[in-house]
Amino acid sequence: MEHLWSPWRSKYIATFKDPPKNEETSCFLCNAANCSDFNNDNLVVFKSSLSVILLNRYPYNSGHLLITPKRHIGKMPELTTDEIIDLSLLVKKTVTILENLYKPHGFNIGVNLGRAAGAGVPSHIHYHVVPRWNGDTNFVTVLGDFKVISEAIEEARAKIEIEFLNYGNKL
Repeated sequence: MEHLWSPWRSKYIATFKDPPKNEETSCFLCNAANCSDFNNDNLVVFKSSLSVILLNRYPYNSGHLLITPKRHIGKMPELTTDEIIDLSLLVKKTVTILENLYKPHGFNIGVNLGRAAGAGVPSHIHYHVVPRWNGDTNFVTVLGDFKVISEAIEEARAKIEIEFLNYGNKL
């Protein structure tokens, strides 16, 4: 990859203002954290005392999960040490469960902080855990710019929830 250096652009980029605070009336991650049951509307599969795990409604692949603190916070420094530990342990647990259930060849795990980084909900931090398989993208994805998901989200939620219940606190 070639790089074209244009340091004068930094003055231009500095003129961009942060978007106004999100005036969302409802955060789907908070709704998931506050729900009393797990169902196909909220897509929740597991809750700890500090965090919640739910399926991504618009997944990259089957088993694409979101792990988020229950508290509505959008900046990494706002996380408490306990929340960081809980989120990390849940990422580990999630990977183990998805490995057993889906047998993926690998994972993408990440956090998009801020709208410029691709965060769809910049006001509420959440980790993405995406199972990946060799060849899971094909001409449809590349040429058609859409993704084929071979499993109904309701089916995925039910079987992932069962795996979390079966594993309990083993991990």
